[in-house]
Amino acid sequence: MLCQELHIFGNKLVRRRPLKKDVTDIAPDRSLSTMDLVALGVDNTVGVGVYILAGEVANSQAGPSTMICFLVAGLTSVLAGLCYSEISARVPQSGSAYLCTYVTIGELGAFITGWNLILFFVAGTTIVACAWSLAFNNLPGNQISQALHESISPHVPRVFAEYLDFFVVGLVLLLIGLLTLRITEFSLATKAFTLVKVLVLSFIIMSGFIKGDLHNWKLTEEDYIKAGLNDTSSLGPLGSGGFVPFGFQGILRGAATCFYAFIGFDNIVTRVEEAQNPKCSIPRGTVISLLICISVYFGVSAALTLMVPYYQLRAGSTLPEVFLHIGWAPAYYAVAFGFLCSLSVSLLGFMVPICHQVYMMAKDGLLFPVLARIHTGTYTRMVATVIFGIIAAIMIVFFGLTHLVDLRSIVTLLNYSLVAFSVLILRYQPERKNGGNEAQVQQENGPEAEQLTLRRIFFPDSSTPTPLSGLIVSVCSSLLALLLTLLCLVLAQWPGLLSGDPWWITVVVLLLVLITGITGVIWRQPQSSTPLYFKVPGLPLLPLLSIFLNFYLMMQMPAGTWAQFGVWMLIGFAIYFGYGMQHSLA
Repeated sequence: MLCQELHIFGNKLVRRRPLKKDVTDIAPDRSLSTMDLVALGVDNTVGVGVYILAGEVANSQAGPSTMICFLVAGLTSVLAGLCYSEISARVPQSGSAYLCTYVTIGELGAFITGWNLILFFVAGTTIVACAWSLAFNNLPGNQISQALHESISPHVPRVFAEYLDFFVVGLVLLLIGLLTLRITEFSLATKAFTLVKVLVLSFIIMSGFIKGDLHNWKLTEEDYIKAGLNDTSSLGPLGSGGFVPFGFQGILRGAATCFYAFIGFDNIVTRVEEAQNPKCSIPRGTVISLLICISVYFGVSAALTLMVPYYQLRAGSTLPEVFLHIGWAPAYYAVAFGFLCSLSVSLLGFMVPICHQVYMMAKDGLLFPVLARIHTGTYTRMVATVIFGIIAAIMIVFFGLTHLVDLRSIVTLLNYSLVAFSVLILRYQPERKNGGNEAQVQQENGPEAEQLTLRRIFFPDSSTPTPLSGLIVSVCSSLLALLLTLLCLVLAQWPGLLSGDPWWITVVVLLLVLITGITGVIWRQPQSSTPLYFKVPGLPLLPLLSIFLNFYLMMQMPAGTWAQFGVWMLIGFAIYFGYGMQHSLA
């Protein structure tokens, strides 16, 4: 009896949603073209990172080689972008990342993905709003924040004097008004902000080549001494000079930090039902926006390090302040205006998908049904936006900006891994005709005729996926996820490996052998021949490489961030096991 109950419980966790088109009560306007989606992706990706992270990474982590850090982080994000592109081509519905885990991994994986996406968008809104406030306060020389602190701090705790800014309140009210616009009007506002951003960033890149000095890419310790910085030493606080002053390890550390700058392109996937031709425009929009973002980050970081020696960049400084170093004060205000526009449109792009993600999960029965009403009218959308704005304000008070950045990175990396895992599984599954479920597929293919043998593992009888081959890939992919996690944990002990410790080296070699063997088993299984506009090349290697890089970056996060993430997941699991599991419509 106990075994039967555990079996039923396990089946509920992995029950999958049929891969078919949903019939929704509201038919959205399909008015977003490929250019609109590219603008959306660029707006949500190029924001805080290009204006703040570039100077911080150059100052203390990579120096002039910051451009390489952005390139490495961008190419890592491209792997996730390729997986998202296949997901959107295969599942042309809004919330495809959430839906794909539902039809491949199962209900529990779908809830984890959707629950983390809610945290992702709320944290993103909070981070960008705080950056907007800080950038605005810096324009008149911090006079606004100083006056606010002097007038409020005697009456309320200091934390409220730092974060409750009158301009943030006005900004939220403006955004609530914009969120009630029609899709075409909202898209027009997005493209207007995008134009301003592109012009400002183009001006920064051109300024770098006009006012830049190649000598700033080959500084020596003599230059530090001439500047009055005579306390340097090889690989010290200012590095050893040259293009890579902090060595190869500095590039790796900088690439891990720069990864945050590429978060946001996956917001394109949430707009599938609003795209004119989702199977074509979503993959194109995702890949093109990522390539544009890589080019922008590369050019801006090159211009930054050409105009100002990296050791003169102070931590926490924003990109507009560079023009004060070169004596272009009017350009400082122009670039600061572009910074505010960039942050404003990024904030819009994060606030819209919050309500949509909650609506998707509530419609599937995983969240409370009252939350499914947020798309039934303008008034309810405004109320939902205000509610999530209050949640974002509470998060910034209790978590802090730095912790939110790390927390959002963990959420993003986990979701990227789940999407890559879904692509790996879905490509090797048998076809489901007319939206059929797994039971129908098994009946059509007759799984009782198949028996698992060693020969069939390496030499399948069929050239098309079968229930047996699909099961083999699912089991092997799960084992690979576990082994890759263990490998990343071991690689976190990198000093022990460099010291030649035979124990660590043996463990790494054993894990690599197992990973290689299981990958070979997956490679031998037949793939689905379903025609798609875009497919991830190099299966199963590219999705596995994406999962490995994501896991490895997750291992670099501090313990406090993992504790905060654990609290968020405990709240989510309480909702799922207390309500979602019993009321799921799958």
